[in-house]
Amino acid sequence: MSPSSTYRVQVRPDFPLSAAGALADYLADLGVSHLYTAPILTAVPGSAHGYDVVDHRFVSPALGGSSALADLSEALRAADLGLVVDIVPNHAGVAVPHANPTWWDVLKNGQKSEFAGFYDIDWSRGRILLPVLGDAPGELDKLTVEDGELRYYDKRYPIAEGTGDGTPREIHDRQHYELVAWPRGDAELNYRRFFSITDLAGLRVEDEAVFDATHAEILRWNAAGMIDGLRVDHPDGLRDPGEYFTRLHAAAPGAWLVVEKILEPGEQLPAWPVAGTTGYDALAEVCGVFVDPSTETFFDTLQHHLTGTQVSWQDQVHEAKLAAATTMFAAELARLARLVPEIEPAPKALAELAACFPVYRSYLPFGGRHLAQARAEAGRRRPQLIPVLDALTARLRVPTDELAVRFQQYTGAVMAKGVEDTAFYRWTRFTARNEVGNDPARFGVTLDEFHELTEERQRAWPAAMTALSTHDTKRSEDVRARLAVLAEVPGDWTEVVRRWVRIAPLPDPSLAHLIWQAAVGAWPISRERLHAYAVKAAREAATATTWTHPDERFEVRLREMVDRIYDDPALHEEITGFVDSITPPGWSNALGQKAVQLTMPGVPDVYQGSELWDYSLVDPDNRRPVDFAARRAVLARLDDGWLPPVDEGGAAKLLVTSRALRLRRQRPELFTGYRPIFAEGRVGDHCLAFDRGGAVTVATRLPVGLARHGGWGDTTLALDGHSWTEVFTGTSYGGNRLSMAELLRTYPVALLVKE
Repeated sequence: MSPSSTYRVQVRPDFPLSAAGALADYLADLGVSHLYTAPILTAVPGSAHGYDVVDHRFVSPALGGSSALADLSEALRAADLGLVVDIVPNHAGVAVPHANPTWWDVLKNGQKSEFAGFYDIDWSRGRILLPVLGDAPGELDKLTVEDGELRYYDKRYPIAEGTGDGTPREIHDRQHYELVAWPRGDAELNYRRFFSITDLAGLRVEDEAVFDATHAEILRWNAAGMIDGLRVDHPDGLRDPGEYFTRLHAAAPGAWLVVEKILEPGEQLPAWPVAGTTGYDALAEVCGVFVDPSTETFFDTLQHHLTGTQVSWQDQVHEAKLAAATTMFAAELARLARLVPEIEPAPKALAELAACFPVYRSYLPFGGRHLAQARAEAGRRRPQLIPVLDALTARLRVPTDELAVRFQQYTGAVMAKGVEDTAFYRWTRFTARNEVGNDPARFGVTLDEFHELTEERQRAWPAAMTALSTHDTKRSEDVRARLAVLAEVPGDWTEVVRRWVRIAPLPDPSLAHLIWQAAVGAWPISRERLHAYAVKAAREAATATTWTHPDERFEVRLREMVDRIYDDPALHEEITGFVDSITPPGWSNALGQKAVQLTMPGVPDVYQGSELWDYSLVDPDNRRPVDFAARRAVLARLDDGWLPPVDEGGAAKLLVTSRALRLRRQRPELFTGYRPIFAEGRVGDHCLAFDRGGAVTVATRLPVGLARHGGWGDTTLALDGHSWTEVFTGTSYGGNRLSMAELLRTYPVALLVKE
């Protein structure tokens, strides 16, 4: 059975399962039906996120172990709550080899290891390449032998039986692995990894024995009734996601399964036996409908003025993806090319196809049209490669061809690193739309588009998750809601940002525009947080500095730019004044998108802490500790009858969140359909409303424009003749027509229920 809603927490060593269990009464009061946790299996020592699992047999001791999970389950059941757990089938953590018993055994015994088939390793090279050494000459001479192991500083590696004599260097040369300088990893690695992270080795979960070994503990939780659902991380890395979900569904037939699948706009999810995605598609639609689509040309002009160039999103994506395909994923590209040795230009053509692939990956035979699109675009860009492209696509469209299988895994990684982690930081005209699951070229979403997409969601995936903030979003929902206001005041934004880039200059003007948007979106943000964000953004963009080769001179300039924001009193005052002007309409947008997400078709997720205002940027900023005591206190005041103002305290958001969640949990029969409702009047387009089958949601769109028109005026909402109760204020309404001005007098959103 599907949850009515979920609440995501980031369990970690300093917020273990016991801390999550202590939230049970608060979450029950908030109105969610299920707690939803980050991965809880044993991860790399000190892991702050849990996605680097090293031992699938046990609940992480750092989180409290199996007894803590049992206690958590009991605490949740006592509060009438369920549990959804994040799992990681694609990869395992190998940064600390001795912590991962299967990886340790593979390193020690090579292909003779009983776990050699666990990992997706290309054994044709002979030894497993481990890019862990510094890149100075003579690093191998720093190896020592201690307690029967090879040591490199604090890193430990096993020694195979019968190979322990001689110098450490001689012993190393006899092992089933080879330690090399870290920069060699991207070009020479011979095991599949998670994206470009060599510390995460790809698992062969398509092998039934590997599936069983890595899922036995998870399935035990399900069989024991300790969990109700699973969130499956990164299915695109799997060899055959459809086969995996079929097997998982069969093994846990009653579990609610959602998949972290990022769909591009218009892309359909394959007909897997799952409830749907984790909601990035919903996020793009909900946030987009609060953006004014009519001002797109203003931002094109501003970006051209700031940068002196007019690069299209499509060209920016192609450039970033092609670079990722040929450098960051050179090892994966070489492995593909070895499958077609008869085609000499195969690497160029395969990289071009990946750069032109319009979605993350296909799931052959599903999604074959995406390969055809990539072939057409690659041929347009590189006509000299057309014969090679045709020869390759003839094989790439065959689901059983090893080339086709691995190419599908390759394109997903290229998309993730090329777009999410590079192009999003380079193409910065309007960053409210630079979000996972969205195409930033789609400036906004019209009312008609939103209703059409949501009706399809109700029809096809009514139990999929919806989300506004996650641990992977580039900026929180409230930052995006405030940035959406910029689309309503493009002239004001153009004026101030053009002045600010002169006052605090940066050699990379596109990056500067990104940082200014981050500053106003998250304001007031501390100097330390903005410093950290700016450096991360610059290294991700990889235009002036990179993670692997930081440019210290540029990064000094970058920090000086950020410092100027805090050290120049006039500039600091101007930023504060501008933010003050866009904050109230930002609050309106934030309440609107929250009310919509919590009541639209799907299972809404609330990311930890976001029930109050949360102005977080990309991780690790969005994984900071949450003050739950403050949230409990506010909720108690609300339950005592307080109707809070819409102000910086954020209590209005907690009111909207708790009342919507409670209604969904207590009255599920009110949320079984979807019917658009259109306001009547001159400013009717500023109203987004829909009827779920007895519960009617009303939200304000484009509040600045609405204020310019003098407010709602005589705009009305046509309902049937029943009496209605507005959930947030407790007000009763009757008649066939509701005055929008009266309905939204207290808050910019309303939730009506038939009496």
